[in-house]
Amino acid sequence: MPIALDFLTRLISFDSVSRNSNEPISGCVAAWLEELGFDVEHTTYVDARGVRKCNLVARRDPQFPHNGNHPTNGDQSAAGSQVAPSGLGEPGGLAYFCHTDTVTADRWTGPGNDPFQAVVENGRVYGRGSCDMKGSLSAFLDATQSITAESQTHPLWIVCTADEEVGFEGAQHLADHSSAFAQLAAADPVSIIGEPTRLHVIHAHKGIVGMRIRSQGKAAHSSTEMGVNANVAMVPMLQTLLDIHERCCSDQTLRNDAFDPPTLTWNFGVSDDMKTVNIVPDHSVAWASMRTMPGVDGREFVELVQRRAEELGLAFDLYSGGDPMHTDADAPFVKQLCGIAEAYIGPNTPEAVCYATDACALGKLNRRVVCGPGSIEQAHTADEFIEIDQLEQGTRFYADAIRHWCC
Repeated sequence: MPIALDFLTRLISFDSVSRNSNEPISGCVAAWLEELGFDVEHTTYVDARGVRKCNLVARRDPQFPHNGNHPTNGDQSAAGSQVAPSGLGEPGGLAYFCHTDTVTADRWTGPGNDPFQAVVENGRVYGRGSCDMKGSLSAFLDATQSITAESQTHPLWIVCTADEEVGFEGAQHLADHSSAFAQLAAADPVSIIGEPTRLHVIHAHKGIVGMRIRSQGKAAHSSTEMGVNANVAMVPMLQTLLDIHERCCSDQTLRNDAFDPPTLTWNFGVSDDMKTVNIVPDHSVAWASMRTMPGVDGREFVELVQRRAEELGLAFDLYSGGDPMHTDADAPFVKQLCGIAEAYIGPNTPEAVCYATDACALGKLNRRVVCGPGSIEQAHTADEFIEIDQLEQGTRFYADAIRHWCC
């Protein structure tokens, strides 16, 4: 069994569902990274529900032998200097990004009946987060421990965020408040977000924008005229939301054919929470979201909904979301990463996907891609798993990438 499996078994044991603090799992990962020779920065914040969350930025610089015969590249004069590897013409170093939170596991149906107890069965590892994305982190840790700091010529970063599953809040806090991340962004290394892609290289993905509209009425017995039905003011807003949906489906100027589907995929709903017909509804809440794309940000629709809410006397809130990610598919480092992946998945080209990742909040990095072991089809499922074969291939793939950009 690979060392990655040992890492993964331990990581699954942490109940790091987003509603909980991720400090315990972060502390465990930080201890491992320090054993591997990384300097680790912890940044913490308190989320909207008063729960303490933690981000990690870890960096390991080259540790050259003290005999003076250390490797050099161009004008490199000190460990950690950002220089171009010979022949590449780009800065060196590699950064790996992951999140340590998971979605809920309240309806778990996997073997063992405990989502936080790893079960190995039929060549798979079952457990909440096994695929999204503790398996990826385990593979990268395994790859990292196989490569010494003495063999490095460029820095290696590992970044672990909180709250990816609830709006990229950890990554956004990291980008806004972490001095270690600011240094990473200034170096602008090749940055791999390790979400599950079965090792296919993703050069672009959609962003997401969400909003909530609230109508306030007055409850009363439905046989009287003393109440104010909150839905009365909401109905015209629903028509606006429907009009936007129809335009997103039909307007050819709102498409980006790199994606499937190539539209903003406008989605919306409404509820007044009423369970009986003899009470006048005193509130009604609608929501809407869309998947933005490079060149199609949908800002006009946000402005339209907000303006219509004001006209109808409704409250409007904009959810935290994120911008789409786009990296030139012809960038040299993208082609190099596809070349590394070829040993594991065969001939391949960079792809665009419709889901979103922490890359939405990492716009300060210019060389972002998404690539990791496991399949997005297993993420968030009631019996989530990752194949051991994917763990092993992911470990070797990441080790190859580390050697290419850091050694």
